[in-house]
Amino acid sequence: MKLRKNYTCPLELVHDMIKGKWKTIIIFQLRNGKCSFSELYHSIAGITQKMLLEQLRELKHFGLIDKKTYDGYPLKVEYFLTGQGEKMLSAIKIMQEIGIDYMVEHCMTEILDEKGICY
Repeated sequence: MKLRKNYTCPLELVHDMIKGKWKTIIIFQLRNGKCSFSELYHSIAGITQKMLLEQLRELKHFGLIDKKTYDGYPLKVEYFLTGQGEKMLSAIKIMQEIGIDYMVEHCMTEILDEKGICY
């Protein structure tokens, strides 16, 4: 999560905020509202708990998500998109559409079918 001191444009900064394999996927998973850590973990194939915690921490640091912790036992924490996170989600939805178009054009629809993604 190291940010540079100097940027030539805002897009470089945004790239640094969401770079990596998991951050855009986490934001996309939060599109329908609040999720617990467990819900996020089970909805993202291949991510480790340690990596999910790290990525959530970074997304929170950048103000794209926030969390609410509830009193009581067992501990309950829910993650959700902030206003900036909602704006980022709009961009990620466009990227998802581009990915779907590419997969359809290149006969890669089996994964779309597996995931129940309409094309």
